[in-house]
Amino acid sequence: MSNSLRGKLPLLLTFCLFTSLLPASVSVLCPAIANNNYLANRDYGRDGSAGTSGRSGRDGRDGQNQTIVIDGSSANLDLSGQNGEDGEDGENGYRPDCGYQPEKGNRDIHAADGGAGGHGGKGGNGGNGGSITAYYTNLADLRKILVRATPGEGGRGGRGGNGASGCNCRRRSWEVETCKGTPGSSDYKCTKKRYRCHDGRDGSNGSDGSDGRTGRLGVLSIVNSKEPLAAETPNIKLSIAELTGKQFPLSKNKWNLRTGATSLLAPGSMVADEYREFAQRLEESFQIVWQEKQPSQSFGNQPVTVTLNDGKQVEVTFAEDLWVDGNSKSENNLTTYTVSHAILKQDVTRLAIGEFAGAGENLNLKIVDLAAKSDVLQTKFRVKFRARDNFGGFSDYKIVYSGDVPSEFVTRDYNRFILALGKLKIPEDALSPGTNVDIEVIATRSLGERSAKQTINWQSAIRKPK
Repeated sequence: MSNSLRGKLPLLLTFCLFTSLLPASVSVLCPAIANNNYLANRDYGRDGSAGTSGRSGRDGRDGQNQTIVIDGSSANLDLSGQNGEDGEDGENGYRPDCGYQPEKGNRDIHAADGGAGGHGGKGGNGGNGGSITAYYTNLADLRKILVRATPGEGGRGGRGGNGASGCNCRRRSWEVETCKGTPGSSDYKCTKKRYRCHDGRDGSNGSDGSDGRTGRLGVLSIVNSKEPLAAETPNIKLSIAELTGKQFPLSKNKWNLRTGATSLLAPGSMVADEYREFAQRLEESFQIVWQEKQPSQSFGNQPVTVTLNDGKQVEVTFAEDLWVDGNSKSENNLTTYTVSHAILKQDVTRLAIGEFAGAGENLNLKIVDLAAKSDVLQTKFRVKFRARDNFGGFSDYKIVYSGDVPSEFVTRDYNRFILALGKLKIPEDALSPGTNVDIEVIATRSLGERSAKQTINWQSAIRKPK
């Protein structure tokens, strides 16, 4: 459509609507774009836009952490957290452009809807009170230290904006007459149909923003010493190749938790009731000894996390994708973790059907370990054996056995398992040649504390042995 025609379209449309009211004897030709079909492709007016949602308030800053050496002097410390900002209110929804309602049309129409209100912004969280670490030689000197480590209040959530009202119809209903045939002849017939205009919907109100959380009180830590505590290295995270064959020092400052912090400080102090008292310094070295036949470099960048806990024990956590079997030993402040076996998780469940052969009590199912890890992994099998009862006229399979495969009926030859299905308590007719069977095998494979299941399905007919 050209720009000149688009600009003249409203005037042309009004003119054509007017001509529809003229007597039938007056003939006026209007373009197809200006007839009732054009009106049928649009609704009445233009919907209002939604209001903008309010911004969330900023979180309040935490109070400053501070370290102080108590020497008998008085001190007044304000370590309070800041309040969070209020969230902004959402804007009201915008009113619709109701325009002019068409006088006629060959369908129901809907007036424009009002815009929805914007949502209120979330209030910012209050900042936490700052923590204080006090070094002392005389515990009573802490009574001269006033500490205010109050938390900041959370900001209020913004209010949601109001939705705008929708447009109302000026004319609720009208009739349109449609005639067929030639006037005056027997085939001339006219029908009338009533159409309606529906008011526009009011825009929904925006929801109020949630209030921010109040921060936490600051925590008091006390150390009976004038010397500052050394830095800690309580944990390390490196690849298994980086850890192997080297010693790494670990250190941790152990704290005892007590209650009654305000009773240690000057009256009016505000800190968390629970405080920390330095107990001792823990130090331990760690080393991995690699005895797995594959080199540690073949396991790529699989991460290992080593952590020194409060009991001076070293905890070793391997990645989920790496299965390890090993043991830990501690002697002379050195913890040694010996890796006996290591397998990638993806190689645990790589079993596949190798052969289905025999009949009767000699029916065997052979399963192959494609990853060749069966000399390390513990493997147990569970079988669901279904047979098709052709003689009874049933087309579906019927379960004739479901249960574990006893270890005496499982033979392992390096990376090949032979399941003696014919030795299980399965009816003889379900093991006879020509019987169609559906077998589900669930293999559970384990190494150390980890295990995984793999389901293998097999459908075939039992063949007559050669």
